[in-house]
Amino acid sequence: MKKDCFVLVLTCFLSAGSFYAQEKISTNNVLGSDRIIQIGVVVKDIEKSSRAYAELLGIDVPKWELTDPVEKSHTEYKGRPSPARAKLAFFQLGNIVIELIEPVAGPSTWQEYLETNGEGVHHIAFEVKDIEKKIAGLKAIGIPLIQRGDYTGGCYSYLDGGPKLGVILELLENFPETEQEEGEKR
Repeated sequence: MKKDCFVLVLTCFLSAGSFYAQEKISTNNVLGSDRIIQIGVVVKDIEKSSRAYAELLGIDVPKWELTDPVEKSHTEYKGRPSPARAKLAFFQLGNIVIELIEPVAGPSTWQEYLETNGEGVHHIAFEVKDIEKKIAGLKAIGIPLIQRGDYTGGCYSYLDGGPKLGVILELLENFPETEQEEGEKR
């Protein structure tokens, strides 16, 4: 639990731009980004957890949404197609989003995390461009791909930063509208 709190506080601190180092974090890094956009928290009960976060933050409870089926999301877990699905609820807090994730189907990084660690901080997410290049760069430094998939408007990949960084990394690449429209025609 202390590790989860540390990751949450550090992520909020960095995303707020309050880093005390003399130099800005280089965008010449493996990720090509210094923009943390999300903290993902795996939960057992999306409704209960959404109410608790809403109460804490003094805001309305968001409606949760169900991830797309594998036919649309093209989800792969540990290199194989997976019917992984989850309920998601989002809390927009300035320039960062807290994403609550309740796994509901198929093998997934979310289910594995819940079974192994219980509820808690699952990942920090970075917005990137050229996701395949970033995945290769992370693999080269010992941070392998765990799960990937598509969502309307983009794609995501989870990479196992646990052994090196203490947390899973998520890469999010949002496609320009023209690319989204072409993908919808396919």
